[in-house]
Amino acid sequence: MKLTKDYITKISMLKGEPEWMRDFRLKSFEKFLELENPDFGPEIKIDFDKINYYKKGLELTDDWDKVDTDVRKTFNDLGVINAEKSYLCGVSNQLDSEVFYHNMKSADGVIFLSTDEALREYPDLFKEYFNSLVKYSENKYTALNGCLWSGGSFIYVPKGVKVDRPLQSYFRINSVTMGQFERTIIIVDEGAELSYIEGCTAESYAENSLHAGVVEIFVKKGGKCKYSTIQNWSTDVYNLVTKRAIVEEDGYMQWVDGNLGSGVTMKYPSCILKGDNARANSVSIAYAKKGQNLDAGAKMIHIGKNTKSNILSKSIAEGGGIANYRGTVKIGGNATGSEAIIKCDTILLDDISKSDTIPKNIVLNSDSTLEHEATVSKVSEEKLFYLMSKGLDEDAAKELIILGFISDFKKELPLEYAVELNRLLKS
Repeated sequence: MKLTKDYITKISMLKGEPEWMRDFRLKSFEKFLELENPDFGPEIKIDFDKINYYKKGLELTDDWDKVDTDVRKTFNDLGVINAEKSYLCGVSNQLDSEVFYHNMKSADGVIFLSTDEALREYPDLFKEYFNSLVKYSENKYTALNGCLWSGGSFIYVPKGVKVDRPLQSYFRINSVTMGQFERTIIIVDEGAELSYIEGCTAESYAENSLHAGVVEIFVKKGGKCKYSTIQNWSTDVYNLVTKRAIVEEDGYMQWVDGNLGSGVTMKYPSCILKGDNARANSVSIAYAKKGQNLDAGAKMIHIGKNTKSNILSKSIAEGGGIANYRGTVKIGGNATGSEAIIKCDTILLDDISKSDTIPKNIVLNSDSTLEHEATVSKVSEEKLFYLMSKGLDEDAAKELIILGFISDFKKELPLEYAVELNRLLKS
């Protein structure tokens, strides 16, 4: 489908948006046309005239009995419905372009809506934070998100409120050549705490599909936010996402990021440690198989004094897959007394797969420390022989080695997602 100003204006009109948002979308479109693809990372070959940019969704509901039978079965098979009943405080489920199911248990003034709903119901709060941390003009795909964003989650946790169970959003691409451009905004106010879980999948026939989401997270003084993702897109999906958090004084942000699917991924969750004593942690895995090029990592920018960051990246490659770590850590001149630790571990399961570590580490004062460790290893014949001598076949022995390799990642996941990760790895 040809992307034009008229088409973008039509989407905005269908959504009933204010004029300022329509103008923002058109401004973003102009920037999208102007910008080129990134000059680093995997090659991106997208025929933008073949992407379906918007698909009107089902009516929004909080009752699964009112959801189309086939859609309900899909989300039930994914485990989403059972997760809502078992351990979540609120859920939001998106199919292609729009959220179709949303339910929130009462939680001390917490706002949890689709981003489209938040624009209508909390326009001043929305406008205060939207596009303030991830600018539309940063790269070609933030610009594309700016002109086409639809769905996503908007969360506000009031001062001092600790949400005792996670909130979850699940994003599903279910159509051929579909583009999904959700926008997520999370504000964790002073002394508040939130755990948020994001799941992502696509049908295997989602040919040349594109996922270009944007996430903006604001962690206020003394707040805590944990953002866990397991994405298992089909190998026909380009996964090009910008995720960023800004952390105020004594705040804490944690990214737990799992990348198992997609043909191409470029994703580097970032933290700006603005306030003194702010802390951040990023724990990630990337598992690349045949036909996959996963370029993932993290970024930590230290601005405040006595700030601390930790990056742990686990990469696995087999069948000719490519799993690279790409990251940036910068400790500013005024960020005295700060500490940063980066550890990148890779395991190759054959002789034809690849992995590179591509760090950019900058320290601009003499009173801070930065440590970077990187290792690449193969599954040794000795380990395989030992495990197989105990009665395991070769596949089971490799599986055991992989599960041990990613144990640091698994322990950061909610229990149900750790179980799901095991299932995905086995498959």
